[in-house]
Amino acid sequence: MRVLAWCIMPNHWHLLLWPRNDGDLSNYMRLVTLIHTQRRHAHHDSVGTGHVYQGRFKSFVVQDDAHFLAVSRYVEANALAANLVQRAEQWRWGSLWRLQQGKGDQPPRLHVWPVARPSDWLAYVNRPAEPTDTHRLRASAIGGSPFGDEAWTHSVAHQLGLESTLRARGRPAKDGAPGAFSEKRVLTP
Repeated sequence: MRVLAWCIMPNHWHLLLWPRNDGDLSNYMRLVTLIHTQRRHAHHDSVGTGHVYQGRFKSFVVQDDAHFLAVSRYVEANALAANLVQRAEQWRWGSLWRLQQGKGDQPPRLHVWPVARPSDWLAYVNRPAEPTDTHRLRASAIGGSPFGDEAWTHSVAHQLGLESTLRARGRPAKDGAPGAFSEKRVLTP
């Protein structure tokens, strides 16, 4: 698995991964969560007491342009956004700290990004993100919809059979029905 960015938080974690083949992401996540669960139960002497993870992991496809940089920033600035540090690179349990310490080749090794890392990356990560960008990114994470510009998003959703992730949840309202309500998911930048 190509690991591009990561951040381990006190009660969750973020991984930006680039699978090589179909099925690799599920297999990788199964191994990561299984091993973590086994180690946690062994460390806390809690074997047989229940689940560590609640539900399946969330994933979404990302366009390899400024959208990729926005997701990378979100991952690497997560501790900063949670007010756990004053600067994102101070969070020891993340890829940004690892890179700043010259330890990017230690496990988990960081793979070369599909987009060049900007020369002002630290300044970019430490600036507050635009609320609309963060909202769109979280909507993609929750709904599993591709994250990119509108044309790319629709094209990739069609290619991967993800059209349903672009529609509002629930049954469509009948046209002209009294009190009919229709919710649209906005995917424009």
